[in-house]
This record gives sequence, C-alpha cells and structure tokens, in this order.
Amino acid sequence: MTGAMKIRTLIVDDETLARRRIRRLLAAENDVEVVGECGDARQAVDFIQQRTPDLVFLDVQMPGLDGFGLLDSLPAKNVPAVIFVTAFDQYALRAFEVRALDYLLKPFDSSRFRQAVDRARAQIRQTGGAALDSRLNHLIANLGVRPKPSERVVIKSAGRIMFLRTDEIDWLEAADNYVRVHAGAESHLLRETLGSLEARLDPAKFMRIHRSTMVNIDRIKELQPWFHGDYIVILHDGSRLSLSRTYRDRVINLVGEIF
Repeated sequence: MTGAMKIRTLIVDDETLARRRIRRLLAAENDVEVVGECGDARQAVDFIQQRTPDLVFLDVQMPGLDGFGLLDSLPAKNVPAVIFVTAFDQYALRAFEVRALDYLLKPFDSSRFRQAVDRARAQIRQTGGAALDSRLNHLIANLGVRPKPSERVVIKSAGRIMFLRTDEIDWLEAADNYVRVHAGAESHLLRETLGSLEARLDPAKFMRIHRSTMVNIDRIKELQPWFHGDYIVILHDGSRLSLSRTYRDRVINLVGEIF
C-alpha cells in the first residue's frame, strides 16, 4: 500500500450512534476513507467479501452473528485488519487470538481512538506485521485504563435534575434514542442509547437480556422457559421480561454462578 492510497475502512456496529461517532472521529484522518457502514454482522460478511476493505471497526456483541462469528465466516484471504470496539473487556485475549490490531473499550476518548488508528496505519502499511508479543502487551495494558463504572445516572425531567444511584435501578429498556429507567415504582426517560449507558454501567451488576432490555442482576428472582428457546425473566417486584436466545446462554451461566 503506497503513501498516496487511502485506508479503506468499514464500520460495523448495530447502534447507529456508535457508527456515527466512529465516522466523525475518522473524518479527522486524511488518509482514511470510510467505504461503508453495516448494522449487523451478516451484512458485513457480504460487504467485506465484495469490497475488501483494509480496516474494519468491529463491535463484538451484536444480535445474531457476533463479531468473532463474522471473522470466522470469512475466507482467510478476505480477513481485513480489525479494531474491536466494545463495552466488554472479557474478549480482549480472544481478540488477540484472531490477530486484532487493537481493542477499544467504550467509552473511549479521541486520544485513545487516534492511538488505535495510528497502530492500524502502521500495521497496514508495513510488511511482515507487528510482533505478536508487542500486540498482546498493548491489548492487556489498555485494559487497565477502563473508566470506573458510573455509580449514578443523571436524569433531567421537567426542569429538574435528578441523581439516581445505579443500585436503585431494577431494569432498563430502549426507546429509540432514549432509555426508560425503571427504579421501584418510578420510571424515568433518559436521553441516551442503551448501548452507551451499558458501557458506563458495571458489567458485574447489569446484563443485557434482550437487544432492547438490560436488568440489574440482583433483581432477578426466577427464569422460566418460554417458547422457541426464549425465557421469561421474573424480577423480585414481579416484572416479567423477555430473555432472547441471543443472550440466553450467557445469562443462564452467570445466574447459575451467582445462585
């Protein structure tokens, strides 16, 4: 790849706002050209095989096929350079195993993003690639800079500003570009996506059980089998929520470890 050529880049994330932010940050990189966006992994498999981008910013957890499944679906000759973008740090070593260039933990700032792009630029333009040990050390080192999970959520409503402790939250549901926060007998509308809020919450306390639903693990009372492999999650307050097959195994395994 010569210096005059653009780094052809694909953004893969099921959340529109997440894709938009990456595109906005990439606009500052003169040698990077965003050639496409995909909202799901299966669509991205077709795009990569047809358009062969140099670099992919790839979310890990997506409905249906996840980021690792996407890479497994590609012929070896079609696998581009990859920067994982995710709210979960537990996939970092697996990301190294599939030779990811970097692992961006949400929420990340522009400086950390630029660092990832610089690494990708160097990797794509050199022959032979970076040393594996160096990349592993980089991935592990960056796990230590993850921001501390939020202990409070700020809610603005009718001219008021409320500070809600995260341990008061029972469950959350997506409502377009908002999140409805259920806490006891009250619910509040928060102008934020579920994905961005998930990135700020403690993953040891909150878990996604559906594309549009997260739950405080301490509030789970019971899991009941439902139709077609789905489950109903029953909370201590009697709320009944749907656990989809996409998230079923992870939830059942975690709940089994806790209880």
